[in-house]
Amino acid sequence: MVDNVTDPQALLRSAEALEKAGRLAKAEEAYVRVLTRWPDLPDTWYNLARLQRRLGRFDAALSSYQQALNRGVAQPEEVHLNRGVIYSDDLRRDDQAERELQAALALNPDYVPALLNLANLREDFGKQAQARALYEKVLALQPHCHIALARYAGLQRVAGPNDPLIAKLRAAIAAQDTSAADSADLGFALGKALDSCGAWDGAFAAYAAANRASRQSAAPGTGVYDRRGHERLIDALIATFRPGLPVAGRQPQSTRPLFICGMFRSGSTLAEQILAAHSRVTAGGELAFLPTVVRTELAPFPATMATLPQARLDALATRYLEMLARVLPHGERVTDKRPDNFLYIGLIKSLFPDAKIVHTVRAALDNCLSIYFLHLDHGMSYALDLADIAHYYAQYRRLMAHWKKLYGADIFDLDYDALVREPRAAIERLTRFCGLEWEDACLSFEQAAGAVKTASVWQVREPLYQRSSGRWRNYAVQIAPLQTYLRKAGIETGD
Repeated sequence: MVDNVTDPQALLRSAEALEKAGRLAKAEEAYVRVLTRWPDLPDTWYNLARLQRRLGRFDAALSSYQQALNRGVAQPEEVHLNRGVIYSDDLRRDDQAERELQAALALNPDYVPALLNLANLREDFGKQAQARALYEKVLALQPHCHIALARYAGLQRVAGPNDPLIAKLRAAIAAQDTSAADSADLGFALGKALDSCGAWDGAFAAYAAANRASRQSAAPGTGVYDRRGHERLIDALIATFRPGLPVAGRQPQSTRPLFICGMFRSGSTLAEQILAAHSRVTAGGELAFLPTVVRTELAPFPATMATLPQARLDALATRYLEMLARVLPHGERVTDKRPDNFLYIGLIKSLFPDAKIVHTVRAALDNCLSIYFLHLDHGMSYALDLADIAHYYAQYRRLMAHWKKLYGADIFDLDYDALVREPRAAIERLTRFCGLEWEDACLSFEQAAGAVKTASVWQVREPLYQRSSGRWRNYAVQIAPLQTYLRKAGIETGD
């Protein structure tokens, strides 16, 4: 079909309307039609690339961004930045991400977004001094760049509650022009700094204020946890996944995934880094494949599972393995460490009936408190309130009890507190469960850690320590209602 128009604007408006309506594939087709006839539109190549990333078509997005560069897009440093983010976050090609960020800075040495992303990449690789220097440069360029101050504070050791850095964080939060989103970033950094020097009351107050600011900054439709809605989801998962559901057929696999899941802040990053120290295992990090498929192809999930034909399951399993081969082509065993995949264990076992699942667990109060102290995405709205965290945690335990009834032999509980008490015994059980022979390198995983793209980036670069076990006791008064709720739900909380 040839569009009988001589001006691209009508087609561009159609593409934009399709994208706004959520019809992303059709919007991509519309952009391609425009560019087939009018290829010298750099901004349209840019918009196509942005859309292709949303569709998970990362190589296509990189190609479209390159077309925008070739055709003279304004602010090419922004295009290099966006290419760097795809390489780092989506394709795990950190060396190419580095090159793109450096290209952006070669064009504009003071380009703050590239400096921030480069600093973050330095943190991923444990290069603390380099990251700190980059944040200092950003703050010299933009003294009121609150995200830079918050991240910088996370790399500093404070001497006590009266440390000048703490005063600086407080002053930034109190400034009249500080947005709710910036207050949240700064508040979580302040809470961490006060916690690190034993100022428990002040730390808890800072974290509570940060969570309130985070909720205030949430986009419409996010930031509010629907307890009853989540209960319905857990009910539906339990009702849907029963013995007898179709499963994908066995396929030849050059790469075998290892799934790591559990509550956030339960030790999943630690589990992945221990396994990745083994010569046969590659860390995949938090892969988005399963949640994306659930949201975009299997909705309404899990109801669609009841009528999903085996051929569709086979196709999804094949696509998952192709994704692993594309992102991590040299991995024999690859970890998929996405904590909230515990919601999708039934789907995982439908796609890969022989899958091994490492379920990370931690003392309930420590786990819940650590979630409250972490600045999570607004999509995880339960994290903004201790009572909501308690409810979510109880529902998680209910669902895990169901999965263990169905797939108990293929689920291994890696207990964080037992691991830090007796590392070798716990790691031996873990590697044996995963079908791996013992390697001493797993005991000194912190020496081999590659890029770590989670909030645990600095913890997993240290040898195992026990100071996080029983941390809740520092906040026993503040979390008394949390403890009461969990006990009523039949969950052990210690003394």
